Amino acid sequence: MPHIAVLGAGTMGHGIAQVCAMAGDQVRLSDPSQQALDRALSTIRLNLDKGVERGKVSSEIRDLTQHNLHAAGSLGEACEGADFIIEAVPEKLPLKQRIVREICEVAPAHAIIGTNTSSLSIGAIASAADDPGRVIGTHFFNPVHIMALLELVVAELTSNTTLQTARAFGQRIGKEVIVVRDVPGFATSRLGVALGMEAIRMVEQGVASAEDIDKAMVLGYRHPIGPLRLTDLVGLDVRMHIGEYLARELENPAFEPPELLRTKVARGELGKKVGRGFYTWQ
Repeated sequence: MPHIAVLGAGTMGHGIAQVCAMAGDQVRLSDPSQQALDRALSTIRLNLDKGVERGKVSSEIRDLTQHNLHAAGSLGEACEGADFIIEAVPEKLPLKQRIVREICEVAPAHAIIGTNTSSLSIGAIASAADDPGRVIGTHFFNPVHIMALLELVVAELTSNTTLQTARAFGQRIGKEVIVVRDVPGFATSRLGVALGMEAIRMVEQGVASAEDIDKAMVLGYRHPIGPLRLTDLVGLDVRMHIGEYLARELENPAFEPPELLRTKVARGELGKKVGRGFYTWQ
């Protein structure tokens, strides 16, 4: 039974830990904040209970998941004996590089290191590793226990063994896997952010309301969710920072955050996590 370490108990981290534990893996979840760790474990229990109530999760799987999931008091404890380590810390390159260095100091030499990022260079993150060949991008989507996609991002030095191990891991936890090269924005963020920024410009220019723009994409193009509602779910601040990065790296003004987005972020209207973005959330 594989041992998985998940570093970072935020929205993405606890979701990754949940799906791995549900697949039967032994999982250790770590975070420097005990409050964040407690909140993550509570959220996972709530997700599982809701799944049972709705008939989408059996009570046996719920109990198995909780049995397989453990809180780790430190990064070192989480990584001890791990076969696959996934860091899910905030989207800051220096922080991710530091975490990768710390992983390499304590993790087994065979352990694969996955980095959950929606846009940062995998090669740059992997440069902090003792062996960059064992680092791969593992881009999960929120909410992890519902979204089917896992985007694997292969840097120049990522080994084929690492890719094949990560692909098998993704399939084992029930994800549909795609493989892309390490280019800014990968496949998903590059397309998704371009659409989102244009939708925000349309609201800014008074083309239509946020609701009607979203309805156009859902009903006219069969998108499961509109680009503005998705921006609220991702976080306006997160979208803005990714847009700035892609505009700079790709030298493409299509990704430049519109003034409306900057204004909302400055006002603290960051989306669902604070109750207000392009929509008002209960």
